[in-house]
Amino acid sequence: MKLSFGVAIGFFSCAVLGLSQQSSAPVQRGMATGGTHAPVRDALHRPITAGGFVDEAPVIFEDVTEQSGLATFHHHSGSSEKSTILDAPGSGVALLDYDNDGWLDIYFVNGSTVSAIKGIEPAPRAALFHNNHDGTFTDVTVKAGVTNERWGFGVAVADYDNDGWPDIYVVNFGKNRLYHNNHDGTFTDVAEKAGTALGDWSTGPTWGDFDRDGFLDLFVPGYVHYDIDHPMFAGKGGVPAGACQYRGVDVFCGPLGLLGEPDHLFHNNGDGSFTDVSLHAGVSDPQLRYGFASVFADLDDDGWPDLAVANDSSTNYLYRNRRDGTFEDVSYASGFALSEEGRAQASMGIAIGDYNRDGKLDLFVTTFSDDNKTLYRNEGRAAFTDVSFRAAIGVPTIPFLSWGTGFLDFDNDGLLDLFIANGHVYPIADKSDWGTTYLQRPLLFRNLDGKKFQEVPAASDSGLASIVCARGAAFGDLFNDGHIDVVLNNIDSTPTLLRNVTKSANHWLGLRLAAAVQHTLLPVKSKPDQSNSSATYKSPRDATGAKVFLTTGGIRQRADIFSGGSYGSSSDPRLHFGLGSSTRVENLEIFWPDSTKQRVPVPAVDQILTVTESRGPRL
Repeated sequence: MKLSFGVAIGFFSCAVLGLSQQSSAPVQRGMATGGTHAPVRDALHRPITAGGFVDEAPVIFEDVTEQSGLATFHHHSGSSEKSTILDAPGSGVALLDYDNDGWLDIYFVNGSTVSAIKGIEPAPRAALFHNNHDGTFTDVTVKAGVTNERWGFGVAVADYDNDGWPDIYVVNFGKNRLYHNNHDGTFTDVAEKAGTALGDWSTGPTWGDFDRDGFLDLFVPGYVHYDIDHPMFAGKGGVPAGACQYRGVDVFCGPLGLLGEPDHLFHNNGDGSFTDVSLHAGVSDPQLRYGFASVFADLDDDGWPDLAVANDSSTNYLYRNRRDGTFEDVSYASGFALSEEGRAQASMGIAIGDYNRDGKLDLFVTTFSDDNKTLYRNEGRAAFTDVSFRAAIGVPTIPFLSWGTGFLDFDNDGLLDLFIANGHVYPIADKSDWGTTYLQRPLLFRNLDGKKFQEVPAASDSGLASIVCARGAAFGDLFNDGHIDVVLNNIDSTPTLLRNVTKSANHWLGLRLAAAVQHTLLPVKSKPDQSNSSATYKSPRDATGAKVFLTTGGIRQRADIFSGGSYGSSSDPRLHFGLGSSTRVENLEIFWPDSTKQRVPVPAVDQILTVTESRGPRL
């Protein structure tokens, strides 16, 4: 594997690293990058990460944060100079309809400070905003009981107990929280009772029914083993001076050179409790890679959810579901572990979707600056090819340091486009001639033909020209108007709400799926196997894991329900299809998580249609 060029190489004692054996080999410190690249500047000589605006470009997104009421939330994360790795990653955001009124609400995870963790100062709070149906939101955090007040990083939403109401899992540095929805606008943290609290440094979680017993299981990546009382600094505690650098400049240490944390898979027992089955399932990460994002999805289309994990500065994981309660590590064989060049990248976030309309789920991974962001095309049976440069995404993304991401059809033309949220981790970037900046604009790529993408110009003073230090990004139809909007959680700042104002005559269809009500529980220890014809499978109530195929104008599209992904974020659980000029849906097929296939007539387009799983005969 090729070492990164822009990352410092140094020597630490094994005592400092906490390793069990001595080694005199050099240890790479910092972040994995693709090498040093020349600065890219716009016509006004600004770094392209904070420039390149076009006055006459069409406005795609408007920044409506102030008028929406969301600017009352302010994120906090450690020191302003980002002196340790704990300060830098920032937090995610979730879109959910917590009160089941048909409108998406917003939950922002907050960070913290060392002083707050030690009780010296008040802890920053997370925030839940209720959608008022008029373009504004009201902060209901305290009433709802979801303040967290821990150093938060990620969030994933799902109905884990099949009661018809979405629950919230928040991952932290320290113990995590599982907020159970009480159906009355309030939540109760049941993580300790449920057995999902953990207590180290957790990152982007995902929900999925990996054993198809009808109850959603929970995967939680681990990041870095970090001692808040003994932070690591170059030149102190046995760490050589100058050991932690980026492009020759002193920066915080890690993640390379630090111990990672294991990953955890929690099996849902169907009674409100969970069992850690990480080791048995083969997804515990004994190599202690630096997990950042994860998503359950059926990547090989065998009807069983597989698991993709984006790891920072180390190879990615792809686990194929063996259908017996265990997974096979096919990371290298699948092509997802490394880039086309055979390099491990500093992977931050994951987007998933069928961008080329071949019926298979593709993967996109965001990475550090001085490296391209990576598009993996699914060739079938979970074999992936890195097509980043062929798809024209590789070159323009190199200067950006990217986090949250998602596939979305912003113009409803029937092709999935790609959004990337950006922001650096080193504030000193503004004082260095790296061709990048600390605050960065987002990127939007238009899907041209299912083969190539084209960067959408950032219209001056529009949402795409917002210069922020973004981390989490979530996607959904916040205004129920048929346009996919974007919410960003920005580190040490207020959030950003990008309202989609694309002018288009294209049509659309939204889908809200609800599985059949659960009446009986499978035995807690059962491990159904697809080869067992007597096994009875059930779908999770919120239909997480369902896949839908829609045909209009002779073109077939696919959309799946996921929980998690992006960077520590959870998006609209409703599915959205752009229909282009078509006014009629020719065929709509739903493959529920229990493998029931259902055809649904669509009486009209330009609406959000609610579909409940049919318990009739399989088609």
